[in-house]
Amino acid sequence: MRLRLIRNATMLWDYAGQHILTDPLFADRFALPSYSGRSRNPVADLPLPVDNILAGVELVLLSHRHGDHFDAVARERLPKTLPLYCQPTDADALQSNGFEHVTPVESSLAWPAGTLTRILGHHGVGPVEEDMGVSSGYILQAPGEPTVYWVGDSVLCDETRAAIERYHPDVIVTHSGGALWPVGSDGGRALIIMDAAQTIATSRLAPWAKVVAIHLDSVDHATVSRADLRQAVAAEGLEGGILIPEDGEELVLTPQL
Repeated sequence: MRLRLIRNATMLWDYAGQHILTDPLFADRFALPSYSGRSRNPVADLPLPVDNILAGVELVLLSHRHGDHFDAVARERLPKTLPLYCQPTDADALQSNGFEHVTPVESSLAWPAGTLTRILGHHGVGPVEEDMGVSSGYILQAPGEPTVYWVGDSVLCDETRAAIERYHPDVIVTHSGGALWPVGSDGGRALIIMDAAQTIATSRLAPWAKVVAIHLDSVDHATVSRADLRQAVAAEGLEGGILIPEDGEELVLTPQL
């Protein structure tokens, strides 16, 4: 398997003979509104042009439709004939956007890249999760390929722990920027994706796996940078287990023994 991080949760995967695009965020730097009041979004440039990103893409996989995971530029630039796989709550909206081949993933299904299984995520805990709505992760399985668990926009939760125990993934892709969202009327903020501590805890749950930490240095409501995460990982002696790619970097990932 080849995994190339583009930016945020936008990735290109070569898996089971398919070239897969995830969560396309194609907006120019600072073209979108702020989430925290600190800066407009995204806070980083794309590492290559959109045409290059789209070249050869055969499948699109969406965790959810928040603006930093599927933006207006992606809606415009993605060919409407591309097969698009998503969580059930997003299917009608994507079809109304003109996409002709939308497949909602209820639980598990066969797709051109083997087997795809949806895992419910928790985009925060408590009242903030109601604001965030449903977000999903996915298990990818195919002969000769590593089993991949893309956690998506989720904190570490019971569903994540159960998926790790059941599927024994070789690769776990975490959203690790520690993004916070306002909750209540007292100015409080709640965690809505994993932070450094939860990323490290995920690695401890699956010491055989490679954890690939993304959703870093890309949006203004994040509280964990790549530098922060690398420091935390080094302090725990987990440099070999947690990979922190730069935008544009490609990883080659294999099944773990």
